[in-house]
Amino acid sequence: MPIGTAVHERTFRLCESLSYREWSGYYAVSVYETHHAHEYNAIRNSAALIDVTPLFKYLVTGRDATKFVNRVIARDINKVAVGQVIYCCWCDPQGKVVDDGTISRLDENAYRWTAADPSLRWFRQNALGLDVAIEDISERVAALALQGPTSARLLRHVAEADIAKLKYYRVTQGKIAGIPVDISRTGYTGDLGYEIWIPWNDAVRVWDELMLEGRRFDIHPAGMIALDIARIEAGLLLIDVDYISSKKALIESQKFSPYEIGLGRMVHLEKEHFIGRAALIEETRRGPKRQLVGLEIDWTEVERHYDAIGLPPQVPSVASRVAVPVYKGSKQVGKATSTTWSPTLKRMIALASVASEHAQQGTKLQMELTVEAVRHRVTATIVPLPFFNPPRKTAAPAA
Repeated sequence: MPIGTAVHERTFRLCESLSYREWSGYYAVSVYETHHAHEYNAIRNSAALIDVTPLFKYLVTGRDATKFVNRVIARDINKVAVGQVIYCCWCDPQGKVVDDGTISRLDENAYRWTAADPSLRWFRQNALGLDVAIEDISERVAALALQGPTSARLLRHVAEADIAKLKYYRVTQGKIAGIPVDISRTGYTGDLGYEIWIPWNDAVRVWDELMLEGRRFDIHPAGMIALDIARIEAGLLLIDVDYISSKKALIESQKFSPYEIGLGRMVHLEKEHFIGRAALIEETRRGPKRQLVGLEIDWTEVERHYDAIGLPPQVPSVASRVAVPVYKGSKQVGKATSTTWSPTLKRMIALASVASEHAQQGTKLQMELTVEAVRHRVTATIVPLPFFNPPRKTAAPAA
């Protein structure tokens, strides 16, 4: 049975819908109101506060901490400065992705590592012979994501920290409501935003301060449904949906390499040995068999299928995590894994895994669409990822 996070006593009072989902053993709000529109709009137009405490969090320290991190991840941690955050993936010996997450370099040999799945056993197995301590701090550190165009102004107002100079994918220390916190300019929405790392027992005080002072910045608590739409627009992956961890895969085709899920740029083959390096070198020689692509669905064709049976077109109210086939002519060439209507772009979009020979931008494929229990096909064009990439995400926020 799930339990509440560090701020559950606050999120529970605000959750009018009583709609929850389980996330890593915790209650996570799906939607606070009866519909997610206000929450999504807060992410894109003002400020949204999202409880992301259920992320798995690890503290890696010790003389060999840097050597250990470099042994596990595909990126070169030696290129990362203190105060910098990276997004990365780690692979098994066959070069298949185990998980993805962020690593913050807090000191020369101190790292905070986040993961979607529990990873402590995997980390410790691969730390043998090294002078490194790996602590699971998931239940000691709470995390809040403050996302949206007014998030920087709000943080400058409430935080004792130099938010104005905090660059994209950097982390700093400060205080909110007198509580020592780490603040990173990161997030899962593809927008301007921050993540706040808080001692577990003090999380409610930080939540209260942000919600109280955030009123003038039109802050709203936001749940997982709004977050799911935003992350698809941003072209961001979700484990167990867009790819399956190689630890959980039942058959070989369920395992994905970094090159097959759009993370090839995060593989630094030139660095020292890391887990999966030999297999990934071999894959670069032959090329990946499939690729992650963005699809834009022809909405006129969707309307036509509904009109044919006398119904108005149905806009999906929530993002779909159900995989559907993607075709080129009569042949299935892939699958769409995450599909949503984008309220900002006014388009139906999807993340898909497609055979490499059909993965070029501009290629027109067909995606399966079910209308009143009848399966149809609609045109889906491969477009660049991310679908939505506002300049404010990485630019210096205006005062």
